[in-house]
Amino acid sequence: MPFLNRIQRWAEERPHDTAVVIAGRRLDWATLRDEAAAMVAEAKSVTTLCEANSAHFATAFAAAVAGGRQCAVLDPAWPAALQEDIARRVEACAAAAPVSPDDSLADGPPEASFLIGLTSGTTSVPKAFTRSRQSWQQSFDASIEFFGLRQDDVTLAPGPLAASLNLYALAECLYAGSEFQALETFDVGDVHAAITHDRVTRLVLVPTMLRMLSERGMTGCVDASGIRTIICAGSKLDARTLEAARRWAPNATIYEYYGASELSFVSGTGLVAGQLAAGGTGIGRPFPGVDVRILDDGGAEVPEGASGNICVRSGMVSNGYLWGDDGEALRSFDGWFTVGDQGYLEAGELHILGRRADMILTAGRNVYPHEVELALAAVPGVGAAVAAGMPDDLRGQRVVAGVVPSQGGITATQLRAGLENILARDKRPLQYFLLAELPVTDRGKVSRNLLLDWIESRDPRVRALAG
Repeated sequence: MPFLNRIQRWAEERPHDTAVVIAGRRLDWATLRDEAAAMVAEAKSVTTLCEANSAHFATAFAAAVAGGRQCAVLDPAWPAALQEDIARRVEACAAAAPVSPDDSLADGPPEASFLIGLTSGTTSVPKAFTRSRQSWQQSFDASIEFFGLRQDDVTLAPGPLAASLNLYALAECLYAGSEFQALETFDVGDVHAAITHDRVTRLVLVPTMLRMLSERGMTGCVDASGIRTIICAGSKLDARTLEAARRWAPNATIYEYYGASELSFVSGTGLVAGQLAAGGTGIGRPFPGVDVRILDDGGAEVPEGASGNICVRSGMVSNGYLWGDDGEALRSFDGWFTVGDQGYLEAGELHILGRRADMILTAGRNVYPHEVELALAAVPGVGAAVAAGMPDDLRGQRVVAGVVPSQGGITATQLRAGLENILARDKRPLQYFLLAELPVTDRGKVSRNLLLDWIESRDPRVRALAG
């Protein structure tokens, strides 16, 4: 069961306690149950749900996965033509289970698919994969244990519910019987107001959001001492973001983790109040119920410390793709699954190098932009950095980097000097660009392709740095 039977339980035990507050509307457990149950009769066997953050989203999603039903959550920011194309594909590809208007708001068979996940995309058709109810239940049990979610927590996920990070946070709270909050749209002032007035104890967000909230929160004297948990995903925390979060939310345990939509949770680490990250590529130890190995392209295990495919064995892995699988997106080596991310294990800790597709091949050497970005983030004066590979007639590709300074200005000479002792010479950028802001997607994730687009189009947000 993912969460519907749990909603029934909480509605019986705590009918008037708050279940969700989304876009200003509060639903207690009994109201959430009743409104979702009233929608089940109209819910199709396969639903494509595409709407902005609202309390109606929560009830519609619950109804859309009742019994043997399946739901695909589409991003309302996608172009209308793309939304229509995906809806047609879902209807054609998804196996429709028989449903009845008499069905109740209850979970279907554990092994059956209930969620059609979509990789993010704005210009190309996203890949679609399916998840079973059982895989999400195991994910809930693992994440609740790892992150220490409690019933008296109030979780705020300020991003769009169409994003898997926030959709999962909603469902996880419904399963745990813990209050969940979301805003209509992300707004720093609205998040600060919720933290101040709604007893928020837990934040689920991406690092770019955390930095804005922390830096502006300190400037505006927004009290975040009541926050005890911060969960970041999407990219590794840089030193400046972590320092700002530590000062703004001094009592929070800050979690960062590695996972993928197709794999669920893989590994993570929690930095208790006062603890700073050790830096580097490490991303903690495997989640409860997860085994991790590093395998080469032939499926053989590599020695400790050697890099290869990060492979996972757990009950949380997705069922596979409805469409978009090119044979590389989700590979299996005798039950060990990988999405192509590269890394290594050292003393039980997983280290992430990056996605194989992001790898830069320059003068015959493999360079992962993730390594370059982490090294640049450690250079004094750098607030944030993003690296990518540009076409180069001589080298194949050359490493370039864009930086947002922490304060004032910075020169290419300072950046080169700062990398001398922390990054191998053949991995250092050959060109540096000053950024007015990080190139991020509409979901707040840093985009290396967008950096290259800005450079090529001479976007005013980027300019070449002189020595």
